[in-house]
Amino acid sequence: MVLEELVLASANKGKLKELRHVLEPHHMKVHSQRDFKIAPVAETGLTFVENALLKAREAARVSRLPALGDDSGLVVEALKGQPGIYSARFAGENASDRENNELLLEKLTGVVDERRSASFFCCLVLLRHHRDPAPIIATGTWYGTILEAPRGKGGFGYDPLFFDPQLGATAAELSMVEKSQISHRGKALKVLIEALKA
Repeated sequence: MVLEELVLASANKGKLKELRHVLEPHHMKVHSQRDFKIAPVAETGLTFVENALLKAREAARVSRLPALGDDSGLVVEALKGQPGIYSARFAGENASDRENNELLLEKLTGVVDERRSASFFCCLVLLRHHRDPAPIIATGTWYGTILEAPRGKGGFGYDPLFFDPQLGATAAELSMVEKSQISHRGKALKVLIEALKA
């Protein structure tokens, strides 16, 4: 399947930057849903897949372009999977990254290092049009732990708290190139690109 352009069903500038970095070298122009004045949809799904599909369907309907829904988040074992699908609004509907991070640290107060394991999960859903009955679904997972204090200036969301023991760095300490190779979104994008080639 050849795609020359698509709309990202998200207003998140960090996600847009990461997706453009990976997809544009494959000659795919990535639009933001802001370009089409697409309002955010209510994320009423109970899973990342359901929410990504809701976003993609609305973006495809309004833009009349293929649409890529991205629903991703942080899954913390000690918090029984929280914040999960509520990662962006963990501390409230319009919470900032800082507020979400502060709440996460508060909830993990007193939790020992061995129990601070976590993973970033990303689900990408690509719809060719809003009635597409066979969406392409690609997922990726990145395993790590949650630090007791933020480190690094890059990235967005929970990146300053998410530590990759194998790399010895937080997600916020990695370059865009490094992050795109090993992150949950980078892994999901590789699966998506392979599916498009097939």
